[in-house]
Amino acid sequence: MFISNHFFSRQTVLISLMLVSPLVFSATDSSAGQAQREQAAQKVAQQFMKQLGGHLKKEMKSNGPVAAIKVCKDVAPEIANELSLENGWRVTRVTTKTRNSMLGTPDLWERETLAAFEARAEKGESYSAMKQSEIVDEAGKSYYRFMKPLAVQPVCLKCHGSNEQIPEKVQAELNKQYPFDQARNYKIGDLRGAISIKQPMDTPLKKKF
Repeated sequence: MFISNHFFSRQTVLISLMLVSPLVFSATDSSAGQAQREQAAQKVAQQFMKQLGGHLKKEMKSNGPVAAIKVCKDVAPEIANELSLENGWRVTRVTTKTRNSMLGTPDLWERETLAAFEARAEKGESYSAMKQSEIVDEAGKSYYRFMKPLAVQPVCLKCHGSNEQIPEKVQAELNKQYPFDQARNYKIGDLRGAISIKQPMDTPLKKKF
């Protein structure tokens, strides 16, 4: 029985497409999933900063910087918890210079990302333009991870600046609340830390953004 080379050629192409297509679609699906999560994560980060900034400004204006300490200590974690529950994320703030080492200490991925942010800033890139978004494997499970850097603003120096910049009453309260405080002596534009967002890839987005 004679079968033309043209037949084998067509069969070879079809088999190749069948083998390659799942890989192509898998890559496309993964890319789409990451893109959607990145869009959602950026909006969650924006919501966090908008809410926290609003509380800080209100407290600073009404009761001064001593009262604002409570906003970062109590209100910020509450906002993060609310956003985590609403969106199915783990939303938190991390820094290498913590006030309370029990809160905000970065894991390895977060620490490496913070270092990468600083390296990019040294080359002239603005923190406001930076973000990190990727899918990582941890203990055999895939997670979507996102970080947005937080730079020190002028208002931050009332609590995070030098001893000359931090009012005495604020220093006294900080010493009382945070006996192992590492979060001082910052300058405007320094990297204070980052908003960190994490979600298992097998967990669907709760909200449509």
